[in-house]
Amino acid sequence: MPVDIEMEQVHCFDRLSETWRALEVDTEASFFQSWTWVGCLATERYPDPILLRARRGGRLVGLALFNRRRGRLHLAESGDPERDRPFTEHNGPLATDPEAAAALLRAAWRPDGARRLVLGGVPPDLPALAGGIALRQQVREAPFLDLEALRVAGGDYLARLSANTRYQIRRSNRLYAAGGALALAAAEDAATLEAWFGELTALHEASWARRGQPGAFATPWLRRFHRSLMARALAEGVLDLLRITGGAGTVGILYNFRHRGRVLAYQSGLADPAGEAHARPGLTCHALAIDHALARGDRVYDFLAGGQRYKRSLADRQVSLVWAELARAGSAAGLLGRLHGLWRRRRRDLARTA
Repeated sequence: MPVDIEMEQVHCFDRLSETWRALEVDTEASFFQSWTWVGCLATERYPDPILLRARRGGRLVGLALFNRRRGRLHLAESGDPERDRPFTEHNGPLATDPEAAAALLRAAWRPDGARRLVLGGVPPDLPALAGGIALRQQVREAPFLDLEALRVAGGDYLARLSANTRYQIRRSNRLYAAGGALALAAAEDAATLEAWFGELTALHEASWARRGQPGAFATPWLRRFHRSLMARALAEGVLDLLRITGGAGTVGILYNFRHRGRVLAYQSGLADPAGEAHARPGLTCHALAIDHALARGDRVYDFLAGGQRYKRSLADRQVSLVWAELARAGSAAGLLGRLHGLWRRRRRDLARTA
């Protein structure tokens, strides 16, 4: 049965929320496709929103929310670098099946003035479903730990790590446990969330300041976004804000989400290890959080996109995510992009035969 697409300008995000959440139940949506994330401060993140609806036989089978900015349609993002600093991953149309998702992406070229399509943090096969020509494309690996496979293998997480990583974790744990045992606690109410948010942001910003860079909470808007997101996630039971303490106080706070058995390690604030050669606050915190997730029955501990060494050390698998900008196939930009693509492939072929 064919998929029919309807396009509309969004005028009421509250009404869209009801439709979106109802469809979520029938899909395998990631946390970043849920209304908890997509709808957070939606009126600010999508000032020119375009919604595509997919129906099959009159039944709703897909939704895709775009923001139109400077001739580009951005899937579930604003296109404004400041508003998009809360990083979106595992992105894509909210759809019950691949056919509906593909129909939504192909229809994204319809809105007036849409010359480019921007897809951030999507599965590798998704850009091709939209048609068009890739002007830029970046692939990032997202490491994760398969907790179900770990349980089948006996559940001893440390035993499956390399000898060096295992040694570093145990040495760091002993350091932080001196004077008092390591403990993990989860935020369960608004008062705790408020208290821990201040500590999280202070630790996080201090860590990034030591690197000479702004952190994830560096502006008033970013702090407001994350306060709102945390409150929404706490109310819906998907916030996994964990505080790890030892004999000397806080080791770190992990700002995670927990969605359908998948723990997403989104941000963190870690103690300054200065002067302590054996301190590895990140390894200590994530190792305890993984044990917590194992005991709770979660399926996956997802470190999200990035090549940081600790992610590769603690994970046992990875998936690829793509950030792409596409142009219409017949446009001047599309033709130029096709030529560049042919040139790049030709260079690769020559390099292989050299």
